[in-house]
Amino acid sequence: MTKITESKIEELALEYLENIGYDYRYGCILAPDGEQPEREKYDDVILKNRLINAINTLNPTLPIEAREEAFRQIITINTADLLNNNEIFHQYLTEGIDIEYQNNGETRGGKVWLIDFEHPENNEYLAVNQFTIIENNHDRRPDIILFINGLPLVVIELKNPADEQATIETAYKQLQTYKAEIPSLFTYNALLIISDGHAARTGSLSSDFSRFLAWKNNQPNQKPDVEIETLIKEQLNPPTLLNLIRYFTVFEKTAQENAKTKVITIKTDKKIAAYHQYYAVNKAVDSVLTARESDKKGGVVWHTQGSGKSLSMVFLTGKLVLKLDNPTIVVLTDRNDLDDQLFDTFSACRQLLRQNPQQAENRQQLRELLNVDSGGVIFTTVQKFSPAEGETLYPELSPRNNIIVLADEAHRSQYGFKAKEFDITDKQGKIIGKRTSYGFAKYIRDALPNATFIGFTGTPVEQTDKNTPAVFGKYIDIYDIAQAVADGATVPIYYESRLVKVDLDAEGRKLLTELEEDLEGLEEDEIVEQEKSQRTKLEAVVGATDRVKNIAFDIVQHFETRQKIFVGKALIVSISREVAVKLYNEIIKLRPDWHHEDLDKGKIKVVMTASAKDGPEMAKHHTSKGERRILANRFKDPQDSLELVIVRDMWLTGFDAPCLHTLYVDKPMRGHNLMQAIARVNRVYLDKPGGLIVDYLGIAADLKESLAFYAESGGKGKPTLDQEEAINLMLTKLEVVEQLMSGCPYQVYFTADTAAKLRIILQAEDYISGLENGKDRFNREVTALAKAFALCASSPEAKINTEKVSFFQAVQARLKKFDSSASGVSRDEIRTAIRQVVDQALVSEQVIDIFDAAGIKKPDKLLII
Repeated sequence: MTKITESKIEELALEYLENIGYDYRYGCILAPDGEQPEREKYDDVILKNRLINAINTLNPTLPIEAREEAFRQIITINTADLLNNNEIFHQYLTEGIDIEYQNNGETRGGKVWLIDFEHPENNEYLAVNQFTIIENNHDRRPDIILFINGLPLVVIELKNPADEQATIETAYKQLQTYKAEIPSLFTYNALLIISDGHAARTGSLSSDFSRFLAWKNNQPNQKPDVEIETLIKEQLNPPTLLNLIRYFTVFEKTAQENAKTKVITIKTDKKIAAYHQYYAVNKAVDSVLTARESDKKGGVVWHTQGSGKSLSMVFLTGKLVLKLDNPTIVVLTDRNDLDDQLFDTFSACRQLLRQNPQQAENRQQLRELLNVDSGGVIFTTVQKFSPAEGETLYPELSPRNNIIVLADEAHRSQYGFKAKEFDITDKQGKIIGKRTSYGFAKYIRDALPNATFIGFTGTPVEQTDKNTPAVFGKYIDIYDIAQAVADGATVPIYYESRLVKVDLDAEGRKLLTELEEDLEGLEEDEIVEQEKSQRTKLEAVVGATDRVKNIAFDIVQHFETRQKIFVGKALIVSISREVAVKLYNEIIKLRPDWHHEDLDKGKIKVVMTASAKDGPEMAKHHTSKGERRILANRFKDPQDSLELVIVRDMWLTGFDAPCLHTLYVDKPMRGHNLMQAIARVNRVYLDKPGGLIVDYLGIAADLKESLAFYAESGGKGKPTLDQEEAINLMLTKLEVVEQLMSGCPYQVYFTADTAAKLRIILQAEDYISGLENGKDRFNREVTALAKAFALCASSPEAKINTEKVSFFQAVQARLKKFDSSASGVSRDEIRTAIRQVVDQALVSEQVIDIFDAAGIKKPDKLLII
């Protein structure tokens, strides 16, 4: 019987590559001492003659000295930072190299292209295996490198599927070693691929392991291939690969300001589109091009929250900028904070956009920005498309048809066409006339009559919503919760009701229902007045001192329990700013050390605005836009001490903090607003098993209503899963593990002293090792048990089984032996396991070897993880 080996997987991958148009060469043949050498030295990572030939072929009209200068610039990229080198190269690759040269005594300018993106067949594609690179005395040999025109754009690292220790994570770690030891290869990298023959993932130069994602085909009914086959056929075929490099790669830059020193540091993150973003954007481009010549309705892209919708909008804008004749792109939102967040995302990716986006500060500036002949990426809220004082209708700003309007959260009622009449009153409240007002959709159409509209939404369009299809058209692409969770693009969200612990009385629930019913269907100015009276009543109930004290106590207990299982962050959503401040004060009474006056210190903060008229207690929590950015950066940083933030409205849409694992809800929310808020906790982060929504106000009925129209709209997967599901799964997995351990007398562990505990763990290890396939079965079931336990750790069912779960994880940790022989274990699993292995029973007055207790080989140097 022929065994599966890594070399067999390599041969299979090369066969797939040859089938889609790559030539093949064995690395040793191309080596400096090979039969057909194409390298002068072993540290040469570019096949120079192939690159020179491509430059000459693709740029025949430029003089030879210009082409030679471009070649020189490519081979001499050498700053101190690898990612910066890669960004420089990417700009050369996708935008061409700007060259000056002399022609008949005159200085001329031109671009030297390295790849023909428009005609993929004009490039040379080569797959090379076992390509030895020697750099800084490190001798390394990546499994497969894909060269286009002599440039090493793709590195593929393979592992043996028959070896339980050779996982895609060990392939990822191998690439990190290569980056450190042979960095010159990665200056020219576009994609990193890891595979064990079955699973296959794609990532960028800066991606952590959790952001390496599978690639799927675009045929939903097609029988799925093995992942490595799908990835090679669907992603690495020349047209798709070139498309990804040119239109779907960004170097996202985020600025972080130190609150005390005011020093700003820039962090760069290279991001590549996931398969759902790639397919959706290409569909959207085709739809926009078609709509420009017809009804101007580009369609709606529904991609569930957390799956990269904002970045998809960036990719679409970048591609439209190059595909159309210097278009104007208008990015439309309906809230200032969302406008700011989306503007920041686009600004961070300006290289792909080929320009700096601009943000309209007011109505007048919006008119000035739009009243141009061409170009521009302009951000505005819909409210700025309203007539000025004395205007009944909105004036036409531009008749051009190369204006594209991208509307975020396109389903909202502000995009209506209908006219409504409002009373005009004098100072005494007497009605002195009528005012006619239209929906913003009409004003935008009046201003830009020939613009094409395309909508993006993270939640489905309600079937009763007639405005959205009227403005934008039908769905272009759907990427729902079920797909996102299955792909690992998001994690599932669980729901836990804490109403039993902190009850809202009948009067409060009645007011809550009345408020939501009364506000439905009202225009913004009507809502303001209606809210004032109704919310005042509800806030009096929700913000009652005893109730707030109870909630503060419950949140502290619940959050501290969560942190013992999985360290992360939490948001608390309050009904009002006043209640938010009251809750903050009650929490710091319980935990005084969580408070700090300085912006850059403290475990808990309130993020809100306030003014002097709100009083000193409120005003001291006021944050400016710059201060909120500093707090956001602190909150997004897993290592920062800021772990709890209380908000009313801020950070509930468009805010992305992967380490956020819990959302405490004490505010009435419905429909899209509720769906968007709960999605804050669905981001992928390390080994986070899921996000948790903790309900103090009774939003379960609203969640069910949201789920109903979500399903009616064609979405699959529940927006939230009841925590009972996690509890039931935890109990089921606990029973399975107990059955596996039934022949081992481990029960004495729970009453034993520390020394005896350590001996029992070793005995359990021996017992499991003696079972048929015991180690694999035990590890698999305990891992599933731990994930379920992490999602329901605060439940009574979990609490009474904490010691059992801790013991089983101690045995698992011992079995895995976190040393070089078990390199398939991730650092994240180590972190989580160590927290849970060293339980309270192991904390005693005795001196304990924690490494031995956790089954870890003691390192020569202690690394704090």
